[in-house]
Amino acid sequence: MLAYYLKLAWLGARRAPVITALMILAIALGIGVTTTTLTVHHLMSSNPVEHRNDVLYAVTFDNWDPNEPWDEDRPELPPGDVTWIEAGAVLNSDVPDRKTVTRGVAFTLEPGSGVGAKPLMRDGLATTADFFAMFDVPFLHGSAWDARADRDAEPVVVLSKQTNEKVFGGENSVGRTVRLDSRDYRVVGVLDDWRPTPKVYSPSSGAFHEPEDVFVPFSRATQLEMQPNGNVNCWKPEAIGNFRDFLQSDCVWIQAWVELRTPRQVERFQAFMDGHVARQKALGRFPRPLNNRLYRPDAWLERHEVVQDDNRVLLGLSFAFLAVCTLNVVGLLLAKFMGVAGRTALRRALGASRREVFRQHLVEVGAIGLVGGVFGLLLGAAGLAAMRRLYENYENLTQLDFATAGLALALSLAAGVAAGLYPAWRVCRVQPASHLKTQ
Repeated sequence: MLAYYLKLAWLGARRAPVITALMILAIALGIGVTTTTLTVHHLMSSNPVEHRNDVLYAVTFDNWDPNEPWDEDRPELPPGDVTWIEAGAVLNSDVPDRKTVTRGVAFTLEPGSGVGAKPLMRDGLATTADFFAMFDVPFLHGSAWDARADRDAEPVVVLSKQTNEKVFGGENSVGRTVRLDSRDYRVVGVLDDWRPTPKVYSPSSGAFHEPEDVFVPFSRATQLEMQPNGNVNCWKPEAIGNFRDFLQSDCVWIQAWVELRTPRQVERFQAFMDGHVARQKALGRFPRPLNNRLYRPDAWLERHEVVQDDNRVLLGLSFAFLAVCTLNVVGLLLAKFMGVAGRTALRRALGASRREVFRQHLVEVGAIGLVGGVFGLLLGAAGLAAMRRLYENYENLTQLDFATAGLALALSLAAGVAAGLYPAWRVCRVQPASHLKTQ
């Protein structure tokens, strides 16, 4: 029966090609706009470590100005970053199963001897070995460095896949040497494709920027006094004469994360944080009331307002536009169905029930909706391609995925059926006798 109804839908489209094309166009425009905004919103609001949301925690300490909050609009929030002193306290804690600290660095990267590649400017991340396991960073070759490399500040490096392709032509470079700022580093690992969107481990440095290209031990960056490549915030004048003074200051510039697998561990680490602050208060630091917080990844992204209100408004407007397009289709369907009411009356006279006629017309509008959805996906893909050209840093936000494509097709089918409910009902109410005498 479905095949028969589809055949009737095809014959109906051939009899009224202009009206059918207008309906398909209306749905395609609505789906195209909705697909574009839905794709961006979906990726912006996603949590790339959702499967680890219950065990990962961002660490914050409130060591800010006692007279002015970190965020005037949300005065209850502590700073999102921590000082070097607090970073060291986190790394020295024996409560977490894993812990890591991160901060941005920048390098001039040169290939090792015998490799004919030009020097490259690369953003890097100074971190610890636990970072890669905590955030499920995939490896193409090799692995992360070990705890000894962290302890001894060894000159080891992990390269992104893209950097490895540019420097070593995509070969397995583990064990080979690259020069970072004129110093030799041994490659211990090469990442596979990895694009956490948003960049949950450091959203303040660009939530939708590409991940870093070079990863080195945090202790190595400290030993070599590498300048931070990212935000540095200080709430008071600091007497900084050298890098050591900077490390001992109350400036915040480091991100800290811990892995806590049980509620008991969470309680113990919270107590550890509070105890650390109590000891620091005795030394004249932390003038604000006790306000240490742990954030799970989803709460961390929400705190950084990764999804702006403007994006939600645009998403709502796109659905409103789809609704307007659907209403236009209702009018076109009414004109189309009532224009062939005589044929419907003839089918009724030959024995077709109202239910069968209703189903026939719903299959027709469903088919129109799906065809409109396919063209809408093409329009949406074109819109996302235009966005990629406009916003190069946000390329990972403009990739149409299967989930969004499937949702768009479902929306187009729903829009077609919704638009056809009233016209199909109207044509089913037509009395055959009023039309048969004219046939």
